[in-house]
Amino acid sequence: MCLGALVDAGVSLKMLEKELRKIPAGGYRLTSKKVKRSHIAACKVDVILNAIRPKQNRDEDIKLSLWKDVEKTINTSSLSEGIKKQGLNIFKRIFKAEAKVHGESLDTVHLHELGAIDCIVDIFGALIGLDMLGIEKVYASPINLGNGFIKTEHGMLPVPAPATAEILKNTPVYSRSDPFELTTPTGAAIIKELSAGFGDIPVMEIEKTGIGAGGRDFKDRPNILRLFIGDTQDMDINSFDRRSPRFGKGRVGGFSDETITVIETNIDDMNPQLYEYVMERLFKAGALDVFLTQIIMKKGRPGVKLTVLCNEQKIGLLSDIILEETTTIGLRFHKSERKVLHREIKKIDTEFGKVRVKVAKSGTDIIKTTPEYEDCKRIAKKLKIPLIEVMRKIR
Repeated sequence: MCLGALVDAGVSLKMLEKELRKIPAGGYRLTSKKVKRSHIAACKVDVILNAIRPKQNRDEDIKLSLWKDVEKTINTSSLSEGIKKQGLNIFKRIFKAEAKVHGESLDTVHLHELGAIDCIVDIFGALIGLDMLGIEKVYASPINLGNGFIKTEHGMLPVPAPATAEILKNTPVYSRSDPFELTTPTGAAIIKELSAGFGDIPVMEIEKTGIGAGGRDFKDRPNILRLFIGDTQDMDINSFDRRSPRFGKGRVGGFSDETITVIETNIDDMNPQLYEYVMERLFKAGALDVFLTQIIMKKGRPGVKLTVLCNEQKIGLLSDIILEETTTIGLRFHKSERKVLHREIKKIDTEFGKVRVKVAKSGTDIIKTTPEYEDCKRIAKKLKIPLIEVMRKIR
C-alpha cells in the first residue's frame, strides 16, 4: 500500500525498480494497476516473484531469513548510505520484535512468516520513493490494526500479530470490527521508523496526493492508504479562520504547536563523568533536548535530575538507553505542550567565510538568528581570536 500511494503520487515505477536493482537480491518484478476500493480509484502495486529464477537466486528467501544475511546484503548494495541506514533500522525493528515474541536472540531468529524479497522491496521501495519525492518529514494517523485471527506456521494467532504489537509499543493504534489483519509487522516497522509524529494532519498546503490500494475490497469503507504531500513552512496566520476549531493547532504563523513527552529521573549515586556520554547517546537516538538539574534529595543528599524531551515514538528507545547507561531504577513520564518557531539552518557569507546560522521565523518574518556554535569555535581557534568576538561579528 505504501508503494501504491507513492506511485500514485508520481514516483516512476521504472525508476523505482532501477534503484531497487542496486540491492543484490533479484528474482522479482513490480507491477502496478488502477483499481477501485469502495468506489475510490487507487493504485495497486504488487511484487511478483519470478516462477523461474536464476540458479544462484533460488534459495534467496532462506539466505535472507537471518539478520546477518540481510545486513550483509544491504551493506553490499550501492544504495545511498542514508537509505541503507534507515532500511536496516526498519529491518532490525522487525527482527528484534520477532526475537522477543519467540524467545530467541537477534542472531538466531528467522523471519518465517515474511517473504524476504517482499520485505526488501516494501521497505526499500518506500524509502526510495520518499527520497524521489523529496519528502523531508513524515507524519501518520493512528494505525488501524484490524481484528480476528491469522493463520501462521505457529497456528492461529490473534490480530495484531505478536510482532506487530511489539513494534507498535508507545504508538497510537485502534481496531475496528474488520476480521482481517490490516497492519503487518513490515508495515508497522516502516511507519514506526519513518513517522516524526502521529495524530491529525498538520496545517499544510497540499500539493499532491497518492492513494495506495490494499488487497481486499471492503463493502463499508475503502481499504486504502492515503498520502498527502505538502509544505508546512511560511503559513500565514491571516489565511486561517479564527472561528475554526483547528485554529491555533499545528503550524500557524510560523509557530508549531505539538505535544511532547518528558522523561525524568533523579540520580544520586552515579559518576558525573558518565553524563556526557549518556547525553550524547540520547541526542543521537532522537531526543529533542536533554538537560541536567542540580537537586537535593532525601537525607540532604545532592543529586541530579536528568530530563529528556522527546516525541512519543521515541519513548521506548530513550527509556532503554537511560536504564542501560545510568544507575537509576525508575523513570517518570508526563505529556507537555510546546510552541516553537519554524527553524532552519542557512549558510551565509561572512568575513570568516561560509558560516552556518540558525534562522527562526514567524511566517516570513525573521525573528532570531544565531550562528552555529561549532562553526564559531572552529574560526576562533583557527584565527586565535576570542569566541565572543567571532559570534558578535557574525550576528
